[in-house]
Amino acid sequence: MSGPSLGAGRSTSRSRTRVGPLATSNGPAPDMDIDALLDDRSTGIIVCCGSGGVGKTTASAALALRAAERGRKVVVLTIDPARRLAQAMGIETLDNTPRPVVGLRTNAKGNRRGGSLDAMMLDMKRTFDEVVESQATPEKAKQILENPFYIALSSSFAGTQEYMAMEKLGQIHADAQRDGTYDLIVVDTPPSRSALDFLDAPERLSSFLDGRFIRLLLTPAKGPARLMTAGLGIITGALNKILGAQVLTDMQTFVAAFDTLFGGFRQRAQKTFELLQADGTAFLVVAAPEPDALREAAYFVERLGEDDMPLAGLIVNRAAPAPQGTLSADEAMAASTRLRKASPGSLTAGLLRLHADQTRIVEREALLRERFAAAHPQVPTAVVPALPGDVHDLAGLRRVGDLLAETR
Repeated sequence: MSGPSLGAGRSTSRSRTRVGPLATSNGPAPDMDIDALLDDRSTGIIVCCGSGGVGKTTASAALALRAAERGRKVVVLTIDPARRLAQAMGIETLDNTPRPVVGLRTNAKGNRRGGSLDAMMLDMKRTFDEVVESQATPEKAKQILENPFYIALSSSFAGTQEYMAMEKLGQIHADAQRDGTYDLIVVDTPPSRSALDFLDAPERLSSFLDGRFIRLLLTPAKGPARLMTAGLGIITGALNKILGAQVLTDMQTFVAAFDTLFGGFRQRAQKTFELLQADGTAFLVVAAPEPDALREAAYFVERLGEDDMPLAGLIVNRAAPAPQGTLSADEAMAASTRLRKASPGSLTAGLLRLHADQTRIVEREALLRERFAAAHPQVPTAVVPALPGDVHDLAGLRRVGDLLAETR
């Protein structure tokens, strides 16, 4: 891998909203140049984020496929529990190991200019296990991995999935820097209740694991014996009533075994946060053309700016396609009304009404985008119209990529 790929460092001089070659000013908000983003070899990480159900997984896969077919060595990491990505990419199963995607389109000379595409799906517990195994001795790792509290923590603790998504990103990035396997990582962020969870989770989980409070409660008293023993006894008694004696014992055993790894989690979380802030990272906020989704997108754009993270633009996904013809909604409705009166049950009247309804949907979505652009005029935008069916193969992903690359 050459050049500053994969976010080699943080710059304090760049602007918070990245435009430059990624945007062209053809309207009230700049259009995003997706191909410029994918072809920019200084961009090593693209993070697709947004609220749940807006098509982040499809967008991530389409971007990864397009980048690979334009010559990049790409891996796409998805956290979506629905296995649509595996199906679309022709892979029976996705897991924590990157798997090659076959069937990439070649050019007239029969090659892809060196491009390749691997896909993987986050295995939350396996990733946590890998962290433990890499940081602890075999004996200590075995003790941790078999602990009931650790099993519960690594499988279902709030924020663990988001933390491990960023942990896996850090692992892939480190491997890519070392051996040059990839020059672009595309990340599909977790389908969380809040689109901001994956930014907060590393600090939240590392603070829990590295917190002084949990150590005070669960480690032997080191102060004046009588005072500390009495205080610890009160706390332990209360926790026994709340959690149960066995759970508290499991927690104590876990903390004792995990003690040497506590500090590493905070350090790793900080490194991940800095990686997300680096110039080689580009965030794409994905939203549906709906009020709630665009409000969430606006909040996310503002949060990225506050955290000094590089925003490449907004993808408005599944936009209503404009109907053919030049009739306005009002004209179509008026014509439909006249025809229904003259000829009840007229097929043409029904079609005119459908035209009016579709036109109004398009106008409403355009107004929502205009409001977003007025509040965030520097955010480049790509609008992807809704497709008639689900994306279930490479051809569908390729079509989404083509639409992403078109300007409005």
